[in-house]
Amino acid sequence: MTSADQQAPALQTPVAPISAGEGESSLTVLLALAANLGVGLLKLAAGLITGSAALLSEAAHSAGDCTTEVFLLVAQKRSQRPADRTHPFGYGKERYFWSMLAAVAIFVSGAAFSFYQGVTTIIDGEESTMIWINYPVLLLAAVLEGISLRQAAKQMHGETKRLRQTVVQYLRTPRDPTVESVLLEDSAAIIGLLFAGIGVGLHQLTGSAVYDGAASIAIGLLLLTVSGTLARACKNLLIGVQADPRFVREIEAWLEEQPEVDDVVDLLTMLTGTDSILLCARVDFIDEASGDDLEQACVRLDLELREKWPSLDEIFLQPAPRKHAGMRERVEQRYGRALAEE
Repeated sequence: MTSADQQAPALQTPVAPISAGEGESSLTVLLALAANLGVGLLKLAAGLITGSAALLSEAAHSAGDCTTEVFLLVAQKRSQRPADRTHPFGYGKERYFWSMLAAVAIFVSGAAFSFYQGVTTIIDGEESTMIWINYPVLLLAAVLEGISLRQAAKQMHGETKRLRQTVVQYLRTPRDPTVESVLLEDSAAIIGLLFAGIGVGLHQLTGSAVYDGAASIAIGLLLLTVSGTLARACKNLLIGVQADPRFVREIEAWLEEQPEVDDVVDLLTMLTGTDSILLCARVDFIDEASGDDLEQACVRLDLELREKWPSLDEIFLQPAPRKHAGMRERVEQRYGRALAEE
């Protein structure tokens, strides 16, 4: 451990990278699915009756959200399967795969439909009838979407409190794409309803369908933004990201406190699921330890690490000399500093 690390204050309580559990995530997704299904049917009926491009785009938006929620439920179910011979590290990352499909396929297709509706409405200047029907539909949709958004925000608040992160930090480094997907979906839905309301209102006031078409295009741009945000988060999780740096530092400090350990040479972590972390530690054990002592120490450290941090799924401990030049160089390239002292 370097002198800078020795001077760093220790965290008072362990970082808890493990999520709140599948029950709350499933509730969040099911509530969002019910809300989107209901408002989607209302938007579709209103759009067909009035001919509003903005309402039809919002209906496509809700249809995309419903399909997304189905993908997320499938992801939750399949990612819980235990490890087996072909997947020794489990199926936790399958959640990221299905979330990626939802982000790319559903949102992009919804955005494409919104652009098509907007452009054709602006070019053709389609007239709308019975525009007043759109307003109660938009108001009811906002209420239902707000209920779903409240549940997603509640779960996110619990996650940020558990991880000791701000909302911005959590959204930048999500561990569970389910929560972020529903939160962004519902937030985008509220904004989309605002766009649709403005477009419909201006269309009624001016008699020009350009505003209705422009609102549809704005909804399409909104969907593309959400799609890109979710896809980027899922891409990082699929490639493999390390655990919370504070969590990594806590493990490093704990290992260096053990009597058999002289120093920690290297520490690698990777999220293999929302509630599982892979840990690989290269440790310089004390010179006095025999081969049997090292075996017993590794067994004890493995058991106590799992007890202290239940999210650790697989743990690999490798004896390594701290003065090995090649190993120190790799660690410095990765972290910008050497973990072990000279």
